[in-house]
Amino acid sequence: MKRHCLALDLKNDPVLIAEYEAYHREIWPEIRKSILDSGIVNMEIYRIMDRLFMIMEVDETFSFEKKDAADAANPKVQEWEALMWKYQQALPVARPGEKWIFMEKIFAL
Repeated sequence: MKRHCLALDLKNDPVLIAEYEAYHREIWPEIRKSILDSGIVNMEIYRIMDRLFMIMEVDETFSFEKKDAADAANPKVQEWEALMWKYQQALPVARPGEKWIFMEKIFAL
């Protein structure tokens, strides 16, 4: 099993942050299915203030390229992503169009 860690910011607005968290307490069934079908075995998102941290554990079938292609072809995923962008904002170091950014591992025990 492989682990990926990514970061993204939310808009610094308590109302929007609360709405974002409410959506993630009960994600749409189509989103859950798209995540699991892609080879993501476990996904967790943590927040401090307006910074998000995602941990993804994936199996050997997962690839970001396949996930991106499947998401692009899935209207429900596109609807979810457009809705989530209401709450999210790119990190200052993000390239145009880039959302979740890979974090660099600097320590492991």
